[in-house]
Amino acid sequence: MFRRFLVTLFRRSFLLLLVICLGCAAQTVSPELAQKIERQVRSYYKVPADLKVLVGPASPSPDFPNYDSVVVTIDGGEKKQDLKFLVSKDHSSMMRMVKFDLNKDPYADTMSKIDVAGRPTRGAKSSKVVVVNFDDFECPFCSRMHQELFPGILKEYGDRITFVYKDYPLVEIHPWATHAAVDANCLAAQNTNAYWDFADYIHANQHEVSNEKTPGARMEALDRLTMLQGQKHNVDTVKLQSCIKAQDDSAVKASMKEADGIGVEATPTLFVNGEKIDGAVPPSELRAALDRALKDANLPVPDHAAASTAPAAR
Repeated sequence: MFRRFLVTLFRRSFLLLLVICLGCAAQTVSPELAQKIERQVRSYYKVPADLKVLVGPASPSPDFPNYDSVVVTIDGGEKKQDLKFLVSKDHSSMMRMVKFDLNKDPYADTMSKIDVAGRPTRGAKSSKVVVVNFDDFECPFCSRMHQELFPGILKEYGDRITFVYKDYPLVEIHPWATHAAVDANCLAAQNTNAYWDFADYIHANQHEVSNEKTPGARMEALDRLTMLQGQKHNVDTVKLQSCIKAQDDSAVKASMKEADGIGVEATPTLFVNGEKIDGAVPPSELRAALDRALKDANLPVPDHAAASTAPAAR
């Protein structure tokens, strides 16, 4: 009899706990509230009409007892972005708050997601400050950034900063950029200097490739320039020809996927020890980021006054 009582008590307690847990779980918001949230998001963030705004279920906020947490997804098809909002229990207000974990370094976290193993480097061989540039050989803004970095910035910072390039060809608008990246990587596999000389030349002479009349002619021009750099640096030309012919773009695609994962959307995009710099920014802005990274790493900052008064290299 007592045993039956215990079993009954356990079952009722379990059912009560289940009901309580279900009450705490996320619940679908009403169509009326979903519409209100969608309109606020579309208006404030200026979401284009062709993108979907999806309002997720509401769940009690662990940090704010009078609010529910709601995730709103902006769906562009291939790319989606989730935004977390707090909606008051009485559905009269909504706000967005971001909780920061001060025990984590966001820049270090970003750098941990960038694989630079085996990539050609310029400047200091192994510095505490690393600049990673996601580059597109056909991009005119990348050309501008490249010519700011080399030789000017390299001359000022080359003894204390390591420069690395990774691939992010904008394939939708730059039809020969991926081919150029593959050819450059074929050079890099044998000779670092050959890679950088190729990068210097292409970024200074994009018109030589773009002015070719057909897509096939542009690819042939790239391959020809690649072979010239290979011969200049005495690489194994048979091996280089085989690599060029194979056009294995798996490494380029892996670099693009990596870039997408850390928020790269256009080129050039630089990361200075994890700090993101979008676009071909003025040299002064770039120097400010480099100097800040050097100071954070307890490394000396260059004397810019001396650099600006030095005679131009011939």
